[in-house]
Amino acid sequence: MNITTTGIAVAVALTVVAVFFIFPGLSPFAAAPSAAGGAPADLSVTQPAGAGSASSTTMTTADGLQITDDVVGTGPTLAPGDTVQIKYIGMLADGTVFDSSDAHGGAPLTLIVAPDGSLRTSDGSGLIPGWSEGVAGMKEGGTRTLVIPPALGYGAQGVPGVIPANATLTFQVQLVSIAGK
Repeated sequence: MNITTTGIAVAVALTVVAVFFIFPGLSPFAAAPSAAGGAPADLSVTQPAGAGSASSTTMTTADGLQITDDVVGTGPTLAPGDTVQIKYIGMLADGTVFDSSDAHGGAPLTLIVAPDGSLRTSDGSGLIPGWSEGVAGMKEGGTRTLVIPPALGYGAQGVPGVIPANATLTFQVQLVSIAGK
């Protein structure tokens, strides 16, 4: 790399940083806006005293699901037969929030871990496969970011008026509590 190329690279980098400083909403690290136009709710709001440690371990599964442990919980690990409570925010790739536990009164979503490890609602309905695969192995008090490819989400059909076809979804989830069998 010669001095001219290095100078150009430095100038471009400084310009990008300056743009994100002047227009923070353009930054890929900016908080995603909620459907109501404000910042999304903080999922890790109330970590119990001594709960979890910050990490930032990201793994990608063979089917393309990206799982990042933002906080590793210190409670029990969810297992088949458990009833779990999860707070969440669901976002499209552009940061648009399409669903959250706050949009449903702020109460955590109550789910049952089926014998095969999948998550079910109390009426027996299943969730998208990315959720079941993404929360497997979580400990109570933990938070994760799940980046769910279309095949593990709503696929080519999407959800008309809410989630476009072939959308990659990002969920921030917090495992609030686990009640055993």
